[in-house]
Amino acid sequence: MRLLTWNLFHGRDCPPNPALRSVRSRVTGCAERDATHVQVNRSLRAEFAAALAGWEWDVALAQEASPRWLGPLERATAAAGVRDLTSRNSLGALRGWLADRNPDALGSWEGGSNMVLVRPPARIVATAAHTLAERPERRRLLLARVELAGGRRLTVACVHLSVPSTQRGAAEALRAAELAGDWAGGDPLVLGGDLNLRPADHAAVFAALAAGHGLSPPTSARAIDHLLVRGAELVEPPRALPAAEREVDAGDGRAIRLSDHAPVVAALGLR
Repeated sequence: MRLLTWNLFHGRDCPPNPALRSVRSRVTGCAERDATHVQVNRSLRAEFAAALAGWEWDVALAQEASPRWLGPLERATAAAGVRDLTSRNSLGALRGWLADRNPDALGSWEGGSNMVLVRPPARIVATAAHTLAERPERRRLLLARVELAGGRRLTVACVHLSVPSTQRGAAEALRAAELAGDWAGGDPLVLGGDLNLRPADHAAVFAALAAGHGLSPPTSARAIDHLLVRGAELVEPPRALPAAEREVDAGDGRAIRLSDHAPVVAALGLR
């Protein structure tokens, strides 16, 4: 069973040169270039969908995903999915129209969601969701019970927790683990997504997740995107994909780097 989690950055690109992320580009929609990369200010739905379609996974988790992207991502990846709205989703049709025309200007104000995508023969047989925080942003826990070949089951929990400056992330992580563990029962569990918590800075939180909830290991000491596992053999531990894996050709020899987050992948053995 191969897993992937990716913060989609509201469908935007993020070149390694910060100078390319200019005010001029946000205001006028023009592209900015250096020797190796281009910053574009247009819809990248097709590029994100193609990237997800090209990677090997059975279950994918997405955060900061445009709510209107669920159908296109399902079709592109030959998967079935579920979404749960997070923050800034009022007047969704208008926000989506504006984001398609100037995504960098709208940014996170486009509205967002957490998603779980599952490729056959696995299928989602039940879902649930819980609010972890209402302020300063709405943070949600999305749960999906996945039935595998032979009747085996896996519970997947997708989160995007509050940023460190709020000092809420640790409590949200432990609450998510408690809710997910209760809902999973005795089934194997994966708690994944953008936790906004680095083990190097929040060692006590990850120790509590491991000792109290059986969820481990984190991706790396400085990572904030994780796939924490309980009750399954870890065949390939979580690792972030190299930046080149999420870059696409801009057509002029330069690259468009999708998202400001690297996807994280792992593989499980399930009996």
